[in-house]
Amino acid sequence: MSEKYLGENIGKLGFGNMRSPRKDGVFDVDLLNVMVDEFLASGFTYFDTAYVYGGSEESLRESLVKRHPRDKFQIATKLPIMLGVTKQEDQQKLLDTSLQRLGVDYVDYYLIHGLGGDSIKAANSLDTWGFMRSVKERGLAKHIGFSFHGTPEELETVLSEHPEMEFAQLQINYLDWENPEVQSRRLYEIARKYNKPVTIMEPAKGGLLAGGESSAAEFLREANPNVSVASWAFRYVGALEGLITVLSGMENIDQVKDNVKTMTDFKPLTEEEHALVQKAVEIINSTPRIPCTACRYCVPNCPEKIQIHSFIGIYNNFLIHRHKNSSGYSYANMSAFGAGPESCIKCHKCEKHCPQHIEIADVLEKLVKELDESRKRFL
Repeated sequence: MSEKYLGENIGKLGFGNMRSPRKDGVFDVDLLNVMVDEFLASGFTYFDTAYVYGGSEESLRESLVKRHPRDKFQIATKLPIMLGVTKQEDQQKLLDTSLQRLGVDYVDYYLIHGLGGDSIKAANSLDTWGFMRSVKERGLAKHIGFSFHGTPEELETVLSEHPEMEFAQLQINYLDWENPEVQSRRLYEIARKYNKPVTIMEPAKGGLLAGGESSAAEFLREANPNVSVASWAFRYVGALEGLITVLSGMENIDQVKDNVKTMTDFKPLTEEEHALVQKAVEIINSTPRIPCTACRYCVPNCPEKIQIHSFIGIYNNFLIHRHKNSSGYSYANMSAFGAGPESCIKCHKCEKHCPQHIEIADVLEKLVKELDESRKRFL
């Protein structure tokens, strides 16, 4: 990448608004005002939201756009082409809605949301690429790119066929760096190959690497009691080259202050600290969990249509990381798409089709017992 690149002068901590604080089921604007002000006063300016983050764009209008000069911050939002988009003109309607919600005439960064697999096919059939070019040409976005949840091979194809895409938003953290399912390292290396700067999402894996009571978190606390567990995750990714910013879905003012402290006086991990992080990964990967392979044989046999494999995945994350807040958020978010584990009637039909012989009804009952109160915080 050239010495100068897109986003080079942006502060390397970005404010992710998917998990912003809520009160009585809606965004807590009063608390968000305090967090936004602290974030800006610390010299950071990048705010990330999306059309599908219910209420997030509107909350940024109230806490950010109405209260601070437009030239003092950058806003990124996203185009959800998998949200019932069937015609090219639907894309403009979605953008218009985002601009109206945000109360702005343009966004600084506009992304195709969640490229990978079927969404790439949808982008091709809808000529989303041409639409994105027109968005930039018309001044409705300063820069265009995409967030990505596909394979390295798919990313290679997208970047080789669409050089007009200026940046990529990738899921990168120390647990997923060599994870064969996520392949963060390979994705990052391909973005670098095509000279594209990156925005990093999930640096703390949805908060799972930010604390909790896991053995790995305790190991890192013992290694350095003077820093937060989350700081290890941010220092791991913050030293990558070609970085626009590292997004953090902050939920309270303490998280803002901790992340600001880490990224203001930024120090990359030393070689010794990298070894400690690798040990934490080994601890995480060796933690016992429910032996679900997500084969989905259970789902068609559930009379309540519970997405059992997804909820077991959430429970496994809790067993590994012992982070109730993060797992409760995932529980609430997944429940929005259909019946949750609390709907289980213990008919045990699913268990008869489970190749791993998991006592599914008991697992779902334990999930509800452990995480239902945390889930309700996000309803």
